[in-house]
Order: sequence, then C-alpha cells, then structure tokens
Amino acid sequence: MDSLIDPIRALIDFILHIDEHLASIISQYGGWTYFILFLIIFVETGVVVMPLLPGDSLLFAAGAFAARGTLSPIVLIVLLSIAAIVGDTVNYFIGKMIGPRIFLRDSRFIKRKHLEKTQAFYHKYGGKAIVFARFVPIVRTFAPFVAGIGTMDYKRFIFYNITGGVAWVTIFVLLGYFFGTIPAVAHNFELVIFAIIFLSLLPPVIEYLRSRKSTA
Repeated sequence: MDSLIDPIRALIDFILHIDEHLASIISQYGGWTYFILFLIIFVETGVVVMPLLPGDSLLFAAGAFAARGTLSPIVLIVLLSIAAIVGDTVNYFIGKMIGPRIFLRDSRFIKRKHLEKTQAFYHKYGGKAIVFARFVPIVRTFAPFVAGIGTMDYKRFIFYNITGGVAWVTIFVLLGYFFGTIPAVAHNFELVIFAIIFLSLLPPVIEYLRSRKSTA
C-alpha cells in the first residue's frame, strides 16, 4: 500500500510546492531544466496513462522564474509549445492504434468512463474540443487519444493541436511572467496553485452538474 501512496504524496507535494521544486531543478541542472520541462509537458499530453502531471501550474511557475531572469520566456514558449504539440500527436496515434480495444473494456490504467466523458466533450464542441481540452486537466490527456480512435482525421486534428498547444503554453507562461513575481503571489504561491487547479477543474464540474440536472 505504501508503494502506491508514497508516489501520490510526492506528486501532490511537487504540485503544491512547484515553485520550490522548480527552483531546486534550476539550481541543480541549469540549462537542462528546459529539457526536464519539455519532458514533463510531453509526458502529460502524450502518455494517456499520465493525466495528473501539473501542466498548468508548471507553466505558470516557469513563467514566474522567467520574469526573474533565470529562464527565457521565448525559449519556454517555443520549446514547451513543441512538447505539447508533439505530445498530443503521439497521443492521437496511440488512440488510433489501441483505442478501439480500450473502449471494449476497462484496462488497468484507463477507464472507459473517462474516455466516454471525453468523447461527449469532443462531440459537443467538435474540433474546438482539442483547443478547449488543453485548459482542462485530465481531459487534455484523453482528448487527443479519443480523437485518434477515429472521430477526426489527422489533417484536421493537427490544426487544432497546434492552435491549442501554442495558446495553452503561451497563456500560462505569460501569466506567470507578468503576475508570478507580484509579492502577494510570490508569497502565497501554494494558494495560487490551488486557484489554478480550481479554475481549471471548474468547467468540467459545471458541465457535469448541468448534465445531472438535464437527466434528473
């Protein structure tokens, strides 16, 4: 049991104290920090069994460190946009290869109900769902996977993939860049991370409540 709980605790600690952990990474690895950030964003968007990585808060924190001069905002935006786009592309093709079999039964890491909710989200918003999903934790990991199952051709998908990836990375990095060094934000970074998580999860919660109300 501890073997399962310990990684979860470590992940929660990383998310809630992401500014401290990122400062440690920058101090320890220097320029390699860009590669580490690239890898985290790629894995969150590209590996369908890893939907809980802290994409939004990580981008915000990276932008805050860029404002302090320890990272380049331009390099962050360009490099992490590429990571997000490539990640979604990989996820799309994973869905194309194994998606239909997953829908037949639950797997160890992927639940049908998560896929079905993402598919409903996709059907409601069409191609724009790929863009909207970027700003919704968990959904952003499953959206390209569901698209790859066969509901969207790749030429159409890549347009929304690029648009959403660049918008997501740019918005959160710049939010961190312009607001992350404000004293009230810097001294209450944990609360800001909570706020980011809350606002990110608000749309699917509202959608869920609406769906419950419509079926009541």
